Amino acid sequence: MTDPVLALVLILAFLVAAAAVRYFRTLESDFWGASRNPLLAGAIAGVLVRFAAGEQALQVTALAVMLTLAALYSRLTGEESEPADGMLLGALSGAAASVALVVDGDQPLRAFAECLLAGAVAGYGITFAALHVAEKTRQILWDVVTAAAAMGAAWTPALLVRLGVPDRRIALGTAALVPLVVIGAVLRQWPDVRAELRHEASLGFIDDEDVRPTAHPILRLGRGGWTDAGAHREFVRIANRIALRKRQQRARPDLRARLYQLEVMKLRMQLHQMSRIEHAQSAGAAGEGQGASDTMRTSE
Repeated sequence: MTDPVLALVLILAFLVAAAAVRYFRTLESDFWGASRNPLLAGAIAGVLVRFAAGEQALQVTALAVMLTLAALYSRLTGEESEPADGMLLGALSGAAASVALVVDGDQPLRAFAECLLAGAVAGYGITFAALHVAEKTRQILWDVVTAAAAMGAAWTPALLVRLGVPDRRIALGTAALVPLVVIGAVLRQWPDVRAELRHEASLGFIDDEDVRPTAHPILRLGRGGWTDAGAHREFVRIANRIALRKRQQRARPDLRARLYQLEVMKLRMQLHQMSRIEHAQSAGAAGEGQGASDTMRTSE
């Protein structure tokens, strides 16, 4: 398999892996809705870099800057998310940007790795600033630092080649690295989500037995003891959004914090109502089962 063909295969494989990882993280099946803007922004960035930049050094630098701008665009046009989500969406921008460099470039595998790493770092940094940095001036400074970090990430494959690592190994490792990092972030974060949901349980908005199967990344993939798996997935999505908003409002000015608090209150009512409906359905199913067994005993 030639290098350009292998690079295109890796791009497609990464898109599939990104869709699976995003579902694992959010339980949302609308992958295209979330990834459309990052993919389009990344594709435009790749075309501009390919035809505007000249030598390799200038191309790598321009690539990092353009992917940082693509991450900024995705942040401004998409929903607020967490840094791990931003990393995944930024990597999608990088994968889209790499197409132009793979199809019409001298080092397709290295270009793929450069784009993916720069996009992932840019997406993480931009989303981190949106989540944790409240002041606009500090956000701009953080975005500049993010662009510099994306440049460093884009230069990493070239440095590894100088150390004797083959392009194919670098490209394969990069394609696997980003999904694994996002999965690791989800697994590392779940105790924080559990703590937030325990607080919700102490306030009476959800039941104690729903906390663990709602917060745990593996357990929440199933029914969690619910009669309707789809309803449980929606319950998990709302609960995790509450946990996110509660973390966000602690680092926001008073006006934004109040808006987040209003959203949390609305989502709490939805959770409470869903929990009541589920318990009513479970009780009804148990009652029907008990009634059927009583009838059978009577007929005997």
